[in-house]
Amino acid sequence: SSNLNTTAKSIKLLWGLIKSGWQADGRGPSIWDTFSHETGRVFGDQNGDVACKSYELWEEDLRSILQLGLTHYRLSVSWARLLPDGTTQHVNHKGVQYYNKVIDDLLNARVTPMITLYHFDLPQALQDRGGWKSPNIATLFDSYARFCFQTFGDRVKLWITVNEPYVCAKLGHEDAIHAPGLKEPGRAAYVVGHNMLRAHASAWHSYDAFFRPKQKGLVSLAINSDWLEPLDPDCAEDISATERHLAFTLGWFAWPVTFIDTNSRKHGYSSESRLPFFSKDEPPILGTADFFALNYYTSRKVTSCSGHSDILSMKSDRGAQEVLDPSWPISGVSWLAVVPHGLRRLLSYIKKNFSDPAIYITENGFAQVGSLEMEDVQRVTFYKETISEVAKAITEDGVNVRGYFAWSLMDNFEWADGYSVRFGLFHVDFSDEKRKRTMYHSGREYAKLILKYKWGSSLICPKQL
Repeated sequence: SSNLNTTAKSIKLLWGLIKSGWQADGRGPSIWDTFSHETGRVFGDQNGDVACKSYELWEEDLRSILQLGLTHYRLSVSWARLLPDGTTQHVNHKGVQYYNKVIDDLLNARVTPMITLYHFDLPQALQDRGGWKSPNIATLFDSYARFCFQTFGDRVKLWITVNEPYVCAKLGHEDAIHAPGLKEPGRAAYVVGHNMLRAHASAWHSYDAFFRPKQKGLVSLAINSDWLEPLDPDCAEDISATERHLAFTLGWFAWPVTFIDTNSRKHGYSSESRLPFFSKDEPPILGTADFFALNYYTSRKVTSCSGHSDILSMKSDRGAQEVLDPSWPISGVSWLAVVPHGLRRLLSYIKKNFSDPAIYITENGFAQVGSLEMEDVQRVTFYKETISEVAKAITEDGVNVRGYFAWSLMDNFEWADGYSVRFGLFHVDFSDEKRKRTMYHSGREYAKLILKYKWGSSLICPKQL
């Protein structure tokens, strides 16, 4: 578009893609191994035992990365692969060797890795001891994080501790549609989210005290959020409902690591306090994000719910109802309305409300379902429009966006949707034992976008950021 051509020379971004460690190949046991083998949990009773075979086909994945011209690559390491029982008493050295090779190969190809420590796949051994509901999980996660910092941190300078804690808490412990598949509405999710913040903060402080002086990297957590706006912008109740909804999603994890206790914004929305508090004896949560990592996919209108529900749930606590704007097109899955301008508005909101942080868009993508379309023009349009909105956020709104990571490098196991939903820039033929990869049309166009918006070394601070 003309806007892309106009703004391309005035912004600098690092460009990346993402792939989750558990989704990439079979190993275990993790809570997703258990969950996906239970009948009715995943679309078509599919599982991730083999998935993309990236464990065996890493060199092929690297060629795909180089074809796209990526500057950065976000990948997750699997807690259960490195530490099979979740503790440092038992280390899987083959897993260490694999990740060392991946990191070294990326750096030799001049691609900077961003490592995610936790992407939904808790070791089953730890779930058997209470999982994320256990107060001891923060200490166990800190030990795991220290192991990774010690093992890989001489080469890795960008770290994400926990990916999408809201999804882990709500979908896994309230809605029962993600592992571990618990349905304990109105209570468990709050405890899990609380413990994930504790775990993140412990890992951040460990890095800050013991590793940052020498390794000079940065650590954050990836927060997912939709853009939310009132259904009726002139209605005080809808405005208030939108603010509450944002407090329960984005604010839940963003406020504590920046400058405020999220509970102060969430208390009063339920008939009794079910929100855990942080102890003064633990490492402080405040200030434990070196950058703002944002996962954005879609937007919603919000209206106030009338009346009070006696049924405990996060939905009834926040007193807000989501509404889809009928003018927004839907990508392959019903929840994913395509709203590129929502990303720009969310970026501006973060700039205004979180002290103008450096922002990395750590996930964003477009889904395809049904019949395979290699000439995926809708996804091409999505990426062009989205990057155009990011460019406006930078050049017109003054948002400090440092990088953009598309989800995902290739089609893979999409959690409860199994293989029915395709987000990749490379198609994977899951009926082929060799898992043949073929670039979509959108992959070729994404590579052109990277060439247009080349990032510069002026953004690298400190060192390989």
